[in-house]
Amino acid sequence: MVLVRLFLFLALATIVVAGILYLFKRDRRYLVFIGRAIKYTILLLAGVLLFYAFERALILL
Repeated sequence: MVLVRLFLFLALATIVVAGILYLFKRDRRYLVFIGRAIKYTILLLAGVLLFYAFERALILL
């Protein structure tokens, strides 16, 4: 669980830094990067959630 929190913190920090860079430079690359970072963060967290659910289901059997 600590790794999930660390990953979320790093992802959020990356998104914030890219947002600040977009505000200063007005380059759309940063918005595209933010979108990709959010998409891959959600996908990775969904995978971890499924893994935890599968592990819990195996314990209950």
